[in-house]
Amino acid sequence: MTGPKALDTPYESTRILSPEYRTATVGIVLVITLVAFEGMSVGVVMPAVARELNALDLYGISFSAFLIASLFANVVAGLWSDRRGYQLPFLVGVVLFVAGMALAGAAHSAALFLVARAVQGLGAGASIVALLVMIARVYPEGLRPKVFAAVSAAWVVPAMVGPAVAGFVAVQWGWRYVFYGIIPLVVPALVMLVPALRMPSSSHEPSQGPRSRPVAMTLAATATAGGAGALLQGVDLLHRQPVTGAVETVAGLAFLIYGLYRLLPPGALRFARGLPTTVLMRGIFSAAFFGVNSFIPLALQEVKSFDLKLAGVALTTGALGWSAGSFLQSRRAGEAYKRIRLGAGCVTAAILICMLCVLPGVTGWIAVPAWIVAGFGMGFGMTTVSVTALRQSPVNEQGANSAALSVTDMLGSALAIGVAGALVNLIGHAPAEIATGFVVISLLMAAIALGATLLAGRTR
Repeated sequence: MTGPKALDTPYESTRILSPEYRTATVGIVLVITLVAFEGMSVGVVMPAVARELNALDLYGISFSAFLIASLFANVVAGLWSDRRGYQLPFLVGVVLFVAGMALAGAAHSAALFLVARAVQGLGAGASIVALLVMIARVYPEGLRPKVFAAVSAAWVVPAMVGPAVAGFVAVQWGWRYVFYGIIPLVVPALVMLVPALRMPSSSHEPSQGPRSRPVAMTLAATATAGGAGALLQGVDLLHRQPVTGAVETVAGLAFLIYGLYRLLPPGALRFARGLPTTVLMRGIFSAAFFGVNSFIPLALQEVKSFDLKLAGVALTTGALGWSAGSFLQSRRAGEAYKRIRLGAGCVTAAILICMLCVLPGVTGWIAVPAWIVAGFGMGFGMTTVSVTALRQSPVNEQGANSAALSVTDMLGSALAIGVAGALVNLIGHAPAEIATGFVVISLLMAAIALGATLLAGRTR
């Protein structure tokens, strides 16, 4: 008589919606859906906000304020998650995010609106890093690509209805209610998240490396965020006050390099092979994509006379393409660096096609298919970057490396959008000048995306 063989045992593949992971998966998807509604909605109404608050010259910096604040929160939340778990930083992040939405809706000056965007950024930065750590601690490595695909899929419904709803609300009641309207959505999301946040994460020994020291890392985060802000302000001042702008630019760059040297994995600033380049790749993807993405509504409204709802269609299609690309990467077809290279190539080509939308005699609708391709490239390549970085990370450094991923993500977006905004201010705000600015921005971001295709091989 023999014992049962493995083949005699019924096999059931583990899924992200199997009983042991269902609550975590649903909670993550709900929160990402909430953040997605905010992202898709705010991008559409920002031109109206800038006009009412007489702050068109702050168009780019209003996005950058959100991202720079997120960068600081990334680091603090990563340290917190490594030492105490991801639950509390996640909840604190959501509360700050909601507070920022309320402040933005109540803002009657450009300065208060920028403060509100910064508070939103603190909340988003903390919650997103905690979410990445949650994925790393709760799910086995084989399920992580599917979780990231689900995260991208959570953008589908907001992408389909978010811009149209935001445009309708802004036209009927004003842009303030776009911010106010998102706040009630937090309640059901938090209720659904309670079981997920009670799930224990895997045990591990705390990291003893240089990126585990709270005081040093907080100072580095402050230097990075402050340096990025000074750099962007200096770049924007260069054409009006050359000396002051140059001093601020150089000082900001020095602080930025100092902070990044300590926040990122060793060797990142020289693109060392493996994890260091993988982490930096996320920032390069974000810079190229969001440097153009944030100015598409402005370009279509000011140059092609699209209304609020129509200008958001390109953003919608980009999110749909992103979801499709993320789903395909979860199938694990081909080596990771090849998927990253393909994604970067798609973003490069799409930016160059989208650039044509502001040219005379060319329909603005060309931005729609172009941004589907760009979104696909981001979903296919950038999601692969996140999965690869977690696979390359020791368990006791998952928080630090998740924070590093988010730091490069936010910093890439912030710097690209801030520099693009400075270019728009330099070139001018008339429709023809905005068209010229959009072409210059697109060429710059296409060059950055092309750089990602060349560096992809160093992620191995």
